[in-house]
Amino acid sequence: MTAYDAPHGSPQVIDRRDGPYGEVVLRRHGELLQIIANGCFLMDTSDGRSERLLVDAALGALDGRPAPKVLIGGLGVGFSLAHAAADPRWGRITVAERERAIIDWHRAGPLAELSARALADPRTEIIEVDLVAHVNETSDTYDVLCLDIDNGPEWTVTEGNESLYSRAGLAACARVLRKDGVLAVWSAKPSPDFARTLRNAGFRHVRTEEIPVARGVPDVVHLAVRPG
Repeated sequence: MTAYDAPHGSPQVIDRRDGPYGEVVLRRHGELLQIIANGCFLMDTSDGRSERLLVDAALGALDGRPAPKVLIGGLGVGFSLAHAAADPRWGRITVAERERAIIDWHRAGPLAELSARALADPRTEIIEVDLVAHVNETSDTYDVLCLDIDNGPEWTVTEGNESLYSRAGLAACARVLRKDGVLAVWSAKPSPDFARTLRNAGFRHVRTEEIPVARGVPDVVHLAVRPG
């Protein structure tokens, strides 16, 4: 979820849906596809470096276990999914996406050009579910949890997501991680407060990796290892 240097001309609305969390819009702006939620720009197809870092850094922080199972929170424009599916080292790849519209745009819409190969991969599973509810309710466990559902811990898409970055929310994340599993959280800017919350919640080896952007502060991936 990152900003970009906008192309010239006005964006064209391809689809607009009213969902359980408000309005979701898919636009085309020049060669870019953009996702807008409740009037807030979320992401586009301009880059994807930080989404790929999210996946690679999480895998690199693991202990070398074979065929790790990853849960990706947020389908978005598909960069994280496509990158994970392109790496044979991953085992099961599960993506939790709460917006039916975004899933439809990938399965039979303009975003299919980015994700069709990944969706055809037998390791891939898309589940239509709110990630916050999923980590609190599922009996499944994962080696890696990659979170990219907001613009960061301090800039959430909806108010309900704020709880995920609290100590209670992080405890729910830890609950679905296997022993020495890795939590990776995308953010549009560094968050020292969130790093402290991770440590206070018992997560180990807390660190950040940065991706420079053209203007302003870098995108960041917060990394931490499951408590215990």
